[in-house]
Amino acid sequence: MTLKNPLDMHLHLRENPILKRVAPHSIRNFRAAVIMPNLVPPVCDLTRLKDYKTQILQADEDENFTPLMTLFFKDYDEKFLQNIKDEIFAIKLYPAGITTNSQAGVSSFELEKLKPVLNAMSELEIPLLVHGETNDFVMDREQNFAKIYKLLAKNFPKLKIVMEHITTKTLCELLKDYENLYATLTLHHLMLTLDDVLGTKLNPHLFCKPIAKRYEDKEALCELAFSGYSKIMFGSDSAPHPREQKECCGCAAGIFSAPVILPLLAELFEANSNLENLQKFISDNACQIYHFNFKKDKMISLEKQEWQVPSHYGELVPFMAGEFLKFQIKNVD
Repeated sequence: MTLKNPLDMHLHLRENPILKRVAPHSIRNFRAAVIMPNLVPPVCDLTRLKDYKTQILQADEDENFTPLMTLFFKDYDEKFLQNIKDEIFAIKLYPAGITTNSQAGVSSFELEKLKPVLNAMSELEIPLLVHGETNDFVMDREQNFAKIYKLLAKNFPKLKIVMEHITTKTLCELLKDYENLYATLTLHHLMLTLDDVLGTKLNPHLFCKPIAKRYEDKEALCELAFSGYSKIMFGSDSAPHPREQKECCGCAAGIFSAPVILPLLAELFEANSNLENLQKFISDNACQIYHFNFKKDKMISLEKQEWQVPSHYGELVPFMAGEFLKFQIKNVD
């Protein structure tokens, strides 16, 4: 099978030296990726953004790949946003302290405080990407954020709002209620529930935020993805951490899925008799939502040939380490 212009609409590449190790997995197998800005310090200005983009492109210079750069949400004024508009794809909003390197995120969702930035983004047609979790009981955090999504969608109807890496049936249903709400879905949330993370013994390499939820939540996510639903886009949320930061007290949140994404998605969609909808999930939906028009296409061919996922890539342990997969990438044009 062949996939045209695969897109990863949510990707963490970190910075050197990890960036040099992980970026080629995404650069070689995707036509473009939305790059998250939660570095230390976060990406908040043009100089930092351009430097980071250069680092990414230098990680694998010969590939046909577009990094879609984002800014970390702050109280930007309209003039700044107007000047930087052509350099960015979107702005990413993190609630303060809710996930990796988000301490400088939003601490209040009072509309009067957010209105100047969101109004400017609406007028300039800059999308808002949101990590939607409150600081409540961990299994309820995303569901409780639904009221904030409703507030934003109602009050900023011209603003394109993307609910990132959704994990609950509640948000699957909310997606259908507002025209300006969209969502990204990860590979691992299509496969995992909380049982996989700690049902028998704790597997730190499956710990991520938002955490995997219940079986009924996973079923709702799978229904949207496998059906080709037009408001859902693939976003890996591949988030590498060195092994010593995962296998320790205070385990870092994040799953490094980049090396296995396309083969595993092909296997999942085939197993659910919806292989024809993989192209929509991996590319076509995002192209339609954002009106992408690439000057040069990238074609990824996969074939059915079993291979074993390496146990590690240097200091990084990948998703499905040591497991055998049915599909592998054959060719990239």
